[in-house]
Amino acid sequence: MTKLDTPYSLNSSASHADLKSPTLTLSDAIAIIVGIVIGAGIFETPALVAANSGNGFIVLLTWVIGGAVSFVGALCYAELATTYPHVGGNYEYLKRAFGQNVAFLFAWARMTVIQTGSIALLAFIFGDYASQLFSLGSGSSSIYAVGAIALLTSLNIIGIRQGKRIQNGLTVITILGLVTITILGLLLGRPSPQLAAPIVASSNWGSAMLFVLLSYGGWNEAAYISAEIQRPQRNIVRSLLWSIGIITALYVLINAAFLRGLGVSGMAQSQAIAADLMRQILGEPGAVLISALIAMTALGSLNASIFTGARTNYAFGQDVALFNFLGRWRSQAGTPMTGFLVQGAIALLLVFMGTFTRNGFEAMVDYTAPVFWFFFLLSGISLVLLRMKDPHRLRPFRVPFYPVTPLLFCAVCSYLLYSSLVYTGLGASVGIIVVALGIPFLYWSRIQHRRS
Repeated sequence: MTKLDTPYSLNSSASHADLKSPTLTLSDAIAIIVGIVIGAGIFETPALVAANSGNGFIVLLTWVIGGAVSFVGALCYAELATTYPHVGGNYEYLKRAFGQNVAFLFAWARMTVIQTGSIALLAFIFGDYASQLFSLGSGSSSIYAVGAIALLTSLNIIGIRQGKRIQNGLTVITILGLVTITILGLLLGRPSPQLAAPIVASSNWGSAMLFVLLSYGGWNEAAYISAEIQRPQRNIVRSLLWSIGIITALYVLINAAFLRGLGVSGMAQSQAIAADLMRQILGEPGAVLISALIAMTALGSLNASIFTGARTNYAFGQDVALFNFLGRWRSQAGTPMTGFLVQGAIALLLVFMGTFTRNGFEAMVDYTAPVFWFFFLLSGISLVLLRMKDPHRLRPFRVPFYPVTPLLFCAVCSYLLYSSLVYTGLGASVGIIVVALGIPFLYWSRIQHRRS
């Protein structure tokens, strides 16, 4: 028995059995990653970063450092994804490094908390801003959220080509919108005299970094399309580095526009920073325009999250007999149909749950954050473990400055795990409980295999 053929594994090598030749180009991969990362958060977190920085230079420096930290993480993921290209992404790395038990709980967590919670969160953002344009009544946000999840899941089930075309188009719209806001803010915004404000305490700067790194989250989703990218040994690394470069440039420039138009104190006091900037420049039509842009941005991130999320469900079903219904690939369309359906159903359930809280968006943040950063930390550790357990494996890309780079990445993940536990509420406990509920299924799966 090899380390991958666990007592309740079906067939680890089956992960590529139903996949056709890779269909995603480098530009497709970049569009997916950029679409996931640049969500509506960039229109909310700059105000929180400014409130904890107090100086224009520090605000911009913080966003640059956030990009650098993401770059470090991308280097680690580039080695993992090129060494073990697999439709399951993190699931495959954790299985090889820690065994099937940890991989099982990760797949369960991603299916019930991490990815589905993120999908529900993005759907709520879309619903909130779509309702600003045209309200559907008291439950408008939830109605929009349900409709968006159902529509995009259906379109992705139809086929990978339809899914990637939608994503490419939404990503282009998002980037053009951000560039437009940046240009208008830099050219027409009133210069801020507060760029020279005194620097605040470093502890507040640490809080600012937390919000920045949350805004950069999502680039790791490239791991879930590594088996479907053309020329993966080259394009996985290029897609990660190009994506993070584009994202960092956009984040720094749009924050420069906010600073010029509103100043540090104006940013810190704003409840809708992008709308305030556009209202100052173009009046009320500008605020309507930004609401439409944020809705489109959230829709782009939602589609990308749906696209990549079902891939882990497929790998999970390939390995675990209890969930083998998830391991079905619709060959003609090039999609894991059952994985999409299950993911969509759980996300809709979370939207329903979030509807009855005081704020669906905040509830989903609390629900997902600690679980996400815990498994992200384990993924970083898996790079070190796999170097030791599998030293003779061909590695098309090797992370530079090993082991300093992965250890730095793990340190950042540990900090964010700690912060997410300290600053989240009841939702975090619910998320942890849901993950723990996967343990009985884990043992049930093992018993089922022994009986067979």
